[in-house]
Amino acid sequence: MALAEAHLATLFNRPGHAIVDHCTYFVASDGDMMEGVSHEACSLAGHLKLGKLIGIYDDNRITIDGTTDLTFSDDTARRFESYGWHVERVADGNDLGALDAALAAARRQTDRPSLVIVRTHIAYGSPHKQDSPEAHGAPLGAEEVKLTKQRLGWPSLEPFHVPEESLEHWRRARDRGARLEAEWRKRHDAYRAAHPDLARELERRLAGRLPEAWDADLPGFAPTDAQATRAASGKVLNALAAKLPELIGGSADLAGSTHVVFKNGGDVAAGSWGARNVHFGVREHAMGAILNGLAVHGGVRPVGSTFLIFSDYMRPPIRLAALCHLPAIFVFTHDSIGLGEDGPTHQPIEQLAGLRAIPNLTVIRPADATEVVEAWRAAVQHQSGPVALVCTRQKVPVIDRARYAPANGLRLGAYVLADAPGGRPAVILMASGSEVELVLGAYETLAAAGIAARAVSMPCMEFFASQPRDYRDAVLPPSVPARLAVEAAAPQPWYRWVADHGVVLGLERFGASAPYQRIYRELGLTVEDVVRKAKELLE
Repeated sequence: MALAEAHLATLFNRPGHAIVDHCTYFVASDGDMMEGVSHEACSLAGHLKLGKLIGIYDDNRITIDGTTDLTFSDDTARRFESYGWHVERVADGNDLGALDAALAAARRQTDRPSLVIVRTHIAYGSPHKQDSPEAHGAPLGAEEVKLTKQRLGWPSLEPFHVPEESLEHWRRARDRGARLEAEWRKRHDAYRAAHPDLARELERRLAGRLPEAWDADLPGFAPTDAQATRAASGKVLNALAAKLPELIGGSADLAGSTHVVFKNGGDVAAGSWGARNVHFGVREHAMGAILNGLAVHGGVRPVGSTFLIFSDYMRPPIRLAALCHLPAIFVFTHDSIGLGEDGPTHQPIEQLAGLRAIPNLTVIRPADATEVVEAWRAAVQHQSGPVALVCTRQKVPVIDRARYAPANGLRLGAYVLADAPGGRPAVILMASGSEVELVLGAYETLAAAGIAARAVSMPCMEFFASQPRDYRDAVLPPSVPARLAVEAAAPQPWYRWVADHGVVLGLERFGASAPYQRIYRELGLTVEDVVRKAKELLE
């Protein structure tokens, strides 16, 4: 969030018009300080010198299982100082004057983020539960609440009693907020008058509106342009970036492999926050979380990338993006055993199934460069949740769209690429990504043998599942039980689409280290295997 503020301030603020100007605050617990993502994110925040980022660390030294003496002996202050943070200490969390002074000191730091370490006591005032792990996960109970109120000199033992002076103090916040908003709107009106074009662009970006003709100049790809879908993705991204300046992001130390690089976009660094290429480092979990923060703040559209196998490191932020309906775009490459010699540690098997299991996450695995264009178009338009674009490392042929159906069928999730005479197939072959090539080859072989087959590309199961039943039945007629799905991954997601009598050619094992062509042969994923299995189904 602090990065988004710094980025937009650099782009839109002008002398005398600080229209983007706010601090970002977070509250963290002992448990947060233990989690690995805090190390990843705070290290990067210090490196980028995000001076308007202020954390309040609630140092009560209690977790669910007991005191932090059992698990935690870090010197948190020195750790954060080593990250390049400014550190303040408040010895008594109930000393509001000291806390206010520490926060004021943090706000004066413009060249580094700040952490305010506040010593507190869980269940403060409770005669029996203060500083006890029991207070972490359970209510104090009616009698202990009564004793606590008496010990603290609370003016009433009635439940939910709010003293008048407290109510008056809180209600002042409403008036103060209204005054601050009115002041900002006055500044915004002055900004709009002085810089009308900048104001319109900022308003568009904050509203999430796409500009006119944003997708008018996307590249085209000919059947002779065989290439990895990751390479095509990089070309499409840069065509989009020229029209969508809100796109910002990068990779977890793999930009050269994922092709998520904004040409002439500059590198985000301390003092260069208006650039577009974020170097997240080898920090997949933090990258996913930072993308979410950028999306929550607004005014930018975040893109992050890594190998598909490393989606395991960032599953929590992917899930959170889906839960919060955040329009983050996750680009994953090296999507199968097709990455070859890097071997089973890097070859994803269960990752596609795992991502497809996350509610509200849209997973798109394009078959070729022409589907990549449509995948990016769909991803940019989809703003009600995150999108995972899954691309190949290896080259794949570009489907001849003069011969087969147009790639804009991707927006429907699945579409008929090639069909039997009269649209009456005896067997349906379906696949996603690089395996669509196998399905099309098998279709041609079966057609030459006089067997009525239908080839279906299914790049996005979520889009297809959301289509009306009539459309789904038109692509996968219930009257055709002979269905064969092909994907170089765990087969679970496909059983919904092949139904009771269909078969999935997938992988129930880890991969191997060899040239990808050999791996596909050894693991039974070839055109010949698809043809043989289709004939077995028909028999």
